[in-house]
Amino acid sequence: MARPDGNNLKHYLGLILLCLVLYLPGLTTLPPVDRDEARFVQATRQMLESKDFVQIRFQNKPRNKKPIGIYWLQAAAVTITGSSRTNQVWPYRLPSLLGALAAVLFTFAFGKNLFDRTTGLLAAMLTASSLLLVVEAHQATTDAALLATVVAAQGSLANLYARARRGGAVGWGMPILFWTAQGIGILIKGPITPLVSLVTILALIAVDRQASILRALRLHLGIPLVAVIVCPWAIAITLATDGAFFSDALRSDLLPKLISGHESHGFFPGYYLLLVALTFWPGSLFLGPALRQAWKRRSGMEERFCLAWVIPVWLVFELIPTKLPHYILPIFPALSLITARLLLTGTKDTWDLSRWGLARFGFILWVLVSVALGAAIVAFPVYIDGRFDMLTLWPALATVLMLVLTAWYAFRDRLVEAAIAAVILAALIFAPTLHAIIPNADGLWLSRSVARAVERYGETVSGLPPVVAAAGYHEPSLVFLCGTDTKLVNAVQAALHLREDPNGLALIKEGKDDLFHKTLSGSQGTVRLLERIKGFNYTKGKRMTLNLYGRSNE
Repeated sequence: MARPDGNNLKHYLGLILLCLVLYLPGLTTLPPVDRDEARFVQATRQMLESKDFVQIRFQNKPRNKKPIGIYWLQAAAVTITGSSRTNQVWPYRLPSLLGALAAVLFTFAFGKNLFDRTTGLLAAMLTASSLLLVVEAHQATTDAALLATVVAAQGSLANLYARARRGGAVGWGMPILFWTAQGIGILIKGPITPLVSLVTILALIAVDRQASILRALRLHLGIPLVAVIVCPWAIAITLATDGAFFSDALRSDLLPKLISGHESHGFFPGYYLLLVALTFWPGSLFLGPALRQAWKRRSGMEERFCLAWVIPVWLVFELIPTKLPHYILPIFPALSLITARLLLTGTKDTWDLSRWGLARFGFILWVLVSVALGAAIVAFPVYIDGRFDMLTLWPALATVLMLVLTAWYAFRDRLVEAAIAAVILAALIFAPTLHAIIPNADGLWLSRSVARAVERYGETVSGLPPVVAAAGYHEPSLVFLCGTDTKLVNAVQAALHLREDPNGLALIKEGKDDLFHKTLSGSQGTVRLLERIKGFNYTKGKRMTLNLYGRSNE
């Protein structure tokens, strides 16, 4: 990779600033999100509590699903920030923020070499502002950090492919980066990074009818390097669990996703195609014409590489029965490069809404998605809490301004200005929504409300931090916010918990109170209702009332 000159440095700094504007709002104010994020952060907390950095557990259950990488990164972030003894979730999210930032910078670094500097810059901006990456940058899960490894691997692969096609010398730097990214990617999310690179390589070999890219990769160096990165933990976890980790990961996580819709996440092929107008928003406005132009120019090395990255990976994920919106994130940098290419080199024919019906459809769909997002933000606190939030007028106004400015530029064939306006205004939409509007909707965050109630009543009931037994509400965020000792039980067991621990608390879902009180009848002391907590359990999609009980010996 070329050394950054002054202009490159300016662009890197500009991209860092853009990412901070997009990713910092909401990082500290959003409570832990159920269920994946809460499980990840609780497992990391237990690593820090137990000092066991090999095995992964959620309470007393092994979490034999994802490898260790993200937990190590989160543990390091929590240790560096000195937050290991708090229930603040933002330190656990720092690896995701930094992963998203690295993915954006890699997109620029490799995009300017594959295409040119302006294309790389626009592609990085589109990647940074895509709705899906903004969401993942705020989640303490694997996907933003994984994307950084994917872009590092694919970017170095693009560099090697270009050199092999041009007959240039292939050094050691890019192969080392490629294989290092593969090893780290495996530690973060198993086979995903190798899968993306493998199908890209196979597509290039099939189209080019030559395998020069394999020689450039220096397999004799790469496979041992990956083994050095992955094997120490793989051996340690195998010994610690008697091989249960990998057998459980294959049998309970990977294979069910390949065979059927795992955990009710099965959808038909075409799912990601339908969602891309939302997940790649606001850049999705230009995506249809961009893909059309890239296909027309597929004989060119740059477009060929991007299509070899996008098409087979997209098809693989469409064919896998289990589908979640974030699975398709690894192709977003390539989509951004293709889109940026259209913005800079597209002719009037590629963006003529009057002559191409699919372009008109894409534009109308983008407008509908934008309007729906703006309307949803305004309606959100009304639906959740039954109140109107004046702050929602800010993103609503920004959405209207985006529609007007972007359309005004686009219909005058000023596509670059249209894209920049969309990115800037998207940041103005995301910032208040993520930092204040969603976090301030108390009804959405049942676990946070419970934790606050426990904090209010814990001292008066026990004088010590109380242990909570929850019946009918078993979300992982409750464990993270109320402590690892939180018991996820049934109503009878919650009653027995109060009988055995007079300083404890019981959280009972309304409707299970009769069984709870029946079990406690005849016990010494009385049980009193401390607080009734109402809200919307978004993992179940329904409203819920929780009753918090404590013992009184008066």
